[in-house]
Amino acid sequence: MPFMFDPTFILILPAILLALYAQGKVKSVYAKYANYRAMSSITGAELARRLLRDQRIDSVEVELVQGHLTDHYDPRKKVLRLSPEIYHGTSLAALGITAHEVGHAVQHEEGYTMLVLRNMIVPFASIGSQAAFPLLFIGLILGSQSLAALGVVVFMFAVAFQFITLPVEYNASSRALALLSEGGYITAEEEKPVKKVLNAAALTYVAATAMAIMQLIRLLVISGLLQRNND
Repeated sequence: MPFMFDPTFILILPAILLALYAQGKVKSVYAKYANYRAMSSITGAELARRLLRDQRIDSVEVELVQGHLTDHYDPRKKVLRLSPEIYHGTSLAALGITAHEVGHAVQHEEGYTMLVLRNMIVPFASIGSQAAFPLLFIGLILGSQSLAALGVVVFMFAVAFQFITLPVEYNASSRALALLSEGGYITAEEEKPVKKVLNAAALTYVAATAMAIMQLIRLLVISGLLQRNND
């Protein structure tokens, strides 16, 4: 069976390259600053508990989770989970990542609008990302323009999710830097390296958003909706 090249793949190629660059950037920046021990010598776990206490948040637990850079805040269970190298780590990278997750906990506690909106759209985004292509191709096979269009519409929820995620993540990073510097957990000289760690992580979300946008354009091209609108 001959290999069939999908010309619309070219549309998402730049986003794929950006995603690969972002992943490489995160790995290299983390690897570099994971070797820079913070002057405070505080572990990620202890930092998380202190920052939460500083913000008068006593309802969030801090737990160890297995895996590499699997750190996250679970708003449903109100648990902040840190991977081993972050939980036990005293590096600038560990402190930056920990503070970022605490930033999400603070957002949740304050009812940060964009976070609330993102949490509301999660189920729709999940359905959209999974159902879009099947709906599109079934619509094309059956010759149903409306079904193909539905595939495009549901994918828009996934795109919206990525758009909303950007300000949520950047806000958490901004909070993280403020929490660390204002709390005296890092020195003025350590702020720049920590900011580099946070910016590298944020780039992955920019790449994900770019990918979602280009996938949407690709869906519009495949479905013929763009051509239809231009006619």
